[in-house]
Amino acid sequence: PAETKAEKPKKQKGEKQPQQKGGKPAQSASSPEEVRAVRLQKVEELRGQGQEPYAYRFDRTHFTTELQEQFAALENGAHDESGAVVSVAGRVVAKRVMGKLSFLSLRDDKGQIQLYVEKAGLDAQQPGGFDLVKGLVDVGDIVGCTGGLKRTDKGELSVVATGLQVLAKPLMTRADKPLGIEEAGGRGREEGGERTVRDTFRARSKIISCIRRQLEDRGFLEVETPVLESVAGGADARPFRTFHNTLRRDFTLRIATELHLKRLVVGGFERVFELGRIFRNEGVSSRHNPEFTSVEIYQKTEWHSTVVPIAEVHRCPSCPSNHPAKPISYQGVDIDFGAPFRRASMAQLVQEAAPGLDFEALMAAGREAAAAGGPEAAAAVLAKAKQDAEAVRSAPSLGHLLNEMFEALAEAGLMQPTFVTEHPVEISPLAKPHRSKPGVTERFELFIYGREHANAFSELTDAVEQRVRFEEQVARHNRAFEERKQVCAGEGSDAEEAEEDYEVAVDYDFIAALEHGLPPTGGLGIGVDRLVMMLTDSPSIRDVIAFPLMK
Repeated sequence: PAETKAEKPKKQKGEKQPQQKGGKPAQSASSPEEVRAVRLQKVEELRGQGQEPYAYRFDRTHFTTELQEQFAALENGAHDESGAVVSVAGRVVAKRVMGKLSFLSLRDDKGQIQLYVEKAGLDAQQPGGFDLVKGLVDVGDIVGCTGGLKRTDKGELSVVATGLQVLAKPLMTRADKPLGIEEAGGRGREEGGERTVRDTFRARSKIISCIRRQLEDRGFLEVETPVLESVAGGADARPFRTFHNTLRRDFTLRIATELHLKRLVVGGFERVFELGRIFRNEGVSSRHNPEFTSVEIYQKTEWHSTVVPIAEVHRCPSCPSNHPAKPISYQGVDIDFGAPFRRASMAQLVQEAAPGLDFEALMAAGREAAAAGGPEAAAAVLAKAKQDAEAVRSAPSLGHLLNEMFEALAEAGLMQPTFVTEHPVEISPLAKPHRSKPGVTERFELFIYGREHANAFSELTDAVEQRVRFEEQVARHNRAFEERKQVCAGEGSDAEEAEEDYEVAVDYDFIAALEHGLPPTGGLGIGVDRLVMMLTDSPSIRDVIAFPLMK
């Protein structure tokens, strides 16, 4: 609860030093160096009085919220007649001295309570205690307080201090902000019922527990796969590179967990998942952090029967702030998780956004031209399609062009949960070809609020086709990389500075594992950070990661 008007401390600039002899206030310190010097002086003064400013322990009896609930019926102006003595501990976030009376607001992990420090009462049990509070306890200090309970005339439940101990004397602090956590976006909000940074991270923990529990209840085994990899695979992303001194070998940090998890399915583990960190050497934005958390799930199964329901984890009623029958408000938009999620093909969504672009017909024409006139005829169809599709980057195939048009025209408009299906083969090298539609795969991505939240497909199990797709993908990527290097060399710039400019390689170890036989398998990946953003109404990924990378 907020402090009453009479007891609310005034905001002060800098930090006040203890009063000097003669009642004159000490010089106010405002710079970080001056604040630190004053704090160090107070540390020595505490030790000089026989108090250790960095305590070994303090026996707390209650959290602040427990006291607020237990003594909710205590009337204004009344003392607790039971004689209960409680001990609380936390950080001082406000302080005001009024003659022989001092009010401190103490915040712990659960909530906040007022400390009512009266000179006569504290000094009777702890001689010199009031002078310690008045002169040596500052906003930001971590303290422990023991005493009885009362509710002030203004209605503030308070611990009447009979003992007060400094548990940790910080040298630098901003007690109005979450300490030890990098500030970002709207962090540190404490007033008016807004979600605080602590609420967000508690919710994140519960959401991750919910995901893990849902999967374990379905019989999935949680595993851990290597972070260091010889070949970065499982996604199309630039990796971080490192070097192992003892082995004298280059390694990359993983950009996905997919390939190792599928090796486990080859080895006989039919239901596996991994919750872990992924590392991609790419840009920073409100939706992207170079290291992020994902959950990847693989099951020997007919993928539609199991993977699609798991992808709807957003509807899990045990997730915080979530109930399948109620919409969730995210950034002012009501997201309906109760209704069945819409399903639409990528080509259909592009045609809805641009009625003149029928990619199903274009891709069929491309296949017919390739069959009748070879690669040159297919290239002519692609060139004509590029003329019709303005303002897109260069695309080496109709499948790539469809994906670029989807990202440019349709993606941002998918506010309600939508399964985007039938991705082109060219951009889905690990997915099975569609069983009835040539040129596309059995794959879906879940989009909410114009953002990708999940990616899943029926895993490609044909080792020969997998080898061909990998080698074509790598050859195409590296050929473009070399072309850009030559262009940049002529211009005197560095090609490797661009995010898309990096070499890739085929993971032949994975292909060798695939040759031992991968059963029909469904795979799903969910971005945990974006899921937490959605369920906590956080506008930026920085708000849901404890220590995000800052620009």
